[in-house]
Amino acid sequence: MKRGKWLAVLPVAAMMISLLGAYSVINAANDEESNASGLTDGSVGSPIELTFWALGDAPYEALAQEYMAEHSNIHIRFSNATDSTEKEDRLEAALSPGSGAPDILMLNQESMQRLIVQTDRFYNLYDLGAKNIAQDYLYWAWKQATTADGSFQIGLPAEVRPTVVYYRADLMEQAGLPSDPEAFSAAINKWDKFAAVAKQFTKQTGIPFADSAELVYNGLRDQSTDVMYFNKVDGSFIADSNPQVKRAYNFTVRGIQEGWIGSWAFGSPEWEQAIHEGKVGVILGPTWMEDTIRNAKSTAGQWRIAQIPEGSGSWGGTFLALPKEGRHPKEAYEFITWLTNKEQQLKAYQASGQLPSIPSVYNEEAFLADHDEFFGGQVISEAYARSAQRVKPAYCGPQFEKVDLQFKHALQNVIENQANPQQEWEKAIAAAKNAD
Repeated sequence: MKRGKWLAVLPVAAMMISLLGAYSVINAANDEESNASGLTDGSVGSPIELTFWALGDAPYEALAQEYMAEHSNIHIRFSNATDSTEKEDRLEAALSPGSGAPDILMLNQESMQRLIVQTDRFYNLYDLGAKNIAQDYLYWAWKQATTADGSFQIGLPAEVRPTVVYYRADLMEQAGLPSDPEAFSAAINKWDKFAAVAKQFTKQTGIPFADSAELVYNGLRDQSTDVMYFNKVDGSFIADSNPQVKRAYNFTVRGIQEGWIGSWAFGSPEWEQAIHEGKVGVILGPTWMEDTIRNAKSTAGQWRIAQIPEGSGSWGGTFLALPKEGRHPKEAYEFITWLTNKEQQLKAYQASGQLPSIPSVYNEEAFLADHDEFFGGQVISEAYARSAQRVKPAYCGPQFEKVDLQFKHALQNVIENQANPQQEWEKAIAAAKNAD
């Protein structure tokens, strides 16, 4: 089964290719009819065209055909982003007055973090009835698209990408550690236990337990309670006073100094080579990391998935929002609520491995049907679902990425230059406060 792609976590600006360019027309007959009718009226029975700007290869066009078959007056046009080099200012242009924004805009998690304070650019889904379906979705995923005061819902969660521990079962056995997912999860279910297992693994095998400082840091950072780098009420900087951020930094420094965190830069060719060559024991990553692991074809059958100690996190995921420039918010809302309901999310998962944001799907037989041989026959959908239900909401803020980068730079200096960790922390804090 095809899984989530790297593109899904790229900035949403990448989807604004040819803002007024050709759309992917998914119903030629309806297209001719809608052009003849002009599509100027939103009244009952009148032809209505909804434009939908999607990310990557989201599996929505086939589902839209089903919807149009049941709603003869609705025609849906898709524009799918496939080029990651598009500039971020395209997003700003698409949401500006008179720019020709679509009726439905697909946003990734990173873009949602930036746009959560720009409510004037979107329809409030609460005004369209979203409060009636909020309880169906994972609470934390819903909150990611809700303003700090809880009054405005920008988008519906379409999919989630929780983080897990990918690990090499064969290497764990060599180190005298449990290889079964349940047993391994239990062995590392606290961060101190994780560090102890890491030291044992590296001592026995001579290779790093964890792949990168960045991903270890993320694992603890994402367990912040309610807020992370910024106060969600007034937006003030709080990273220097958030104990979980300092804990994440100190724990990662510990791993670097004790030698069980690899020195590879996350995403680098050397990092990928280490995965292919079996030079790393675990990777703390989101569901889309699965694609990178599967690329190491010679390691098939040796990987398993365990749970992150003390909780989980989220890196990625998508939302369906309605730009204020859209002409048909009522009809667009009706479509996206249908598209993200339980039945359609299960179909999307079966088509592309897109993890549902509605947890009741996780109990469906069809969701739990696959025993993945690449992962030793493990039902990895169950592992992902378990992780998704362990995530807690934490406000990130529109400047999250710029601030986060400062801590990653500090950790990389500790690795590459043996820099003083406390001094690097202080420099990171100073730089983060000035991030704009």
